[in-house]
Amino acid sequence: MLSEETIAAIADELVEAGRTRTPVPLLHTRYEGMDVEDSYAVQKLWASRLEAEGRRVAGRKIGLTSKAMQAATGITEPDYGVIFDDQVLENGAVVEWKRYTHPRIEVELAFRLGRDLKGPGVTLFDVLDATDYVVPALEILDSRIEMEGRTIVDTISDNAALGAMVVGGRPVRPHDVDLRWVSSLLYRNQEIVETGVAAGVLNHPATGVAWLADKVAQHGQDLRAGDLILAGSFTRPMWVYEGDTVYADYGPLGTVTCRFV
Repeated sequence: MLSEETIAAIADELVEAGRTRTPVPLLHTRYEGMDVEDSYAVQKLWASRLEAEGRRVAGRKIGLTSKAMQAATGITEPDYGVIFDDQVLENGAVVEWKRYTHPRIEVELAFRLGRDLKGPGVTLFDVLDATDYVVPALEILDSRIEMEGRTIVDTISDNAALGAMVVGGRPVRPHDVDLRWVSSLLYRNQEIVETGVAAGVLNHPATGVAWLADKVAQHGQDLRAGDLILAGSFTRPMWVYEGDTVYADYGPLGTVTCRFV
């Protein structure tokens, strides 16, 4: 376990990396013995630093819930991060590419909670009952820590690599659609790059939200009514570049798009 002083120093380093858009060296190679709980402590303190600057938490993201994402990263366990309100973008958003480091796109479903979820012991059915609606979303991945050679320790400390999210398409009640079979076609500049089905997220995307409720309970936290929860990608991340247009077709649930300039 790392000392409180070391955790504070890492959190401050990551705040500065976000400001300068200059990734810092891998943490696990610099701090011998750093573990998952240390990483969540760094993330929590980093988030509190940003809240103190006036940013507001709007929800949470879950990462690495699908085999596609685990294979892409070489990390085999899920993680989570914080979503701030200024990271939630509207459908059709024009996004400044240089604002992010190594930006990539993932295809996900977002759950808007209508009631609190308090772990431990939260089930898939608890999640469905507590959810107001589910809506298509794109996640823009960012990086405040070097990409090459990352472990779960680095990813968690880096707020699970969240940069922003774009919400669009058609919101649906969770009992009106078999969420396992929600699928998406992901395009970059009119060329299809990835396809996926939401069951790739732990067999049901609501299972990811249940995992999250139980995981944050271990850290003395709950999921709250009004939270927006990104349930995890069911495609591999797609690299995007300056000038690219991104378009995701969710069939009956509509489309989500953004453009990088």
